[in-house]
Amino acid sequence: MKSPEYNSTAITLAAFAKALAHPARVSILQLLLKKKSCICGNIVDELPLSQSTVSQHLKELKEAGLIKGEIDGVSVCYCINEKVWNQAAALLQGFFSTSTQQNSCC
Repeated sequence: MKSPEYNSTAITLAAFAKALAHPARVSILQLLLKKKSCICGNIVDELPLSQSTVSQHLKELKEAGLIKGEIDGVSVCYCINEKVWNQAAALLQGFFSTSTQQNSCC
């Protein structure tokens, strides 16, 4: 069976959706957006999650490109990757603004 071929927009949109698909990752993003600056230090202090859990979710967000992490001495500073964040916002907005008025189903 041949696997389907998807366009790059669909693949990118799915990657962003996957990164946003966990409440812990949404909470981390909300924290970074609220601070409006890089957080150098322990994000664990701000969330009711263990260090290992936060680390795993930061890794997922970084792999999706939604955040950046830079080493500053002995700690890692995390912040929103504005370019990718704006791309994700535009793709999601375009996806959700697609009209369903012509759909005659149900």
